[in-house]
Amino acid sequence: MSDARFACLVVADESEEFPAALVYAGLLAKHVNWRLIMLRVVEPADPVPWASITDEMRRQAHDAAETLTQRFAAEIWAECGVTAEPVLREGELKPEIRKLLTQDESVKLVVLASAAGPGGPGPLVQSLAKQGLGGRPVPVVVVPGALKREEIRALALSLAVPALEASESTA
Repeated sequence: MSDARFACLVVADESEEFPAALVYAGLLAKHVNWRLIMLRVVEPADPVPWASITDEMRRQAHDAAETLTQRFAAEIWAECGVTAEPVLREGELKPEIRKLLTQDESVKLVVLASAAGPGGPGPLVQSLAKQGLGGRPVPVVVVPGALKREEIRALALSLAVPALEASESTA
């Protein structure tokens, strides 16, 4: 039997390829009985001379991040029947991912989406390819953003079924 104490981490952003990573992570989490953690990192606002404006910019960024994670959580529930656990952090993306992985050892897999097209896979994927996540070693799955939903479903389910069978045979 699978272990619900394990978790899959998906990094939420506003890119058009993010839903591919979310669906993959949601299907995989559902079929191996893992938790799904959805991390959204809000970059700190550049300080302005008036503290009240900086505070308002920060509040608006947090509100937008919360709205985004709630929308994606509702979408993944509707599509996969998985409850995503939103985690909102403020800071720079890579250090916040590292902190979360250090703080939550239940995370056993990180899922990212790569951009489709000539611009490359995206800054986070490029950076991870060169430097990794650092800290605790955790596998990273990069889902091509150009995949269709049916292809993502087939890929996630084809990987989940052998994992389930293996874990049930060792139980």
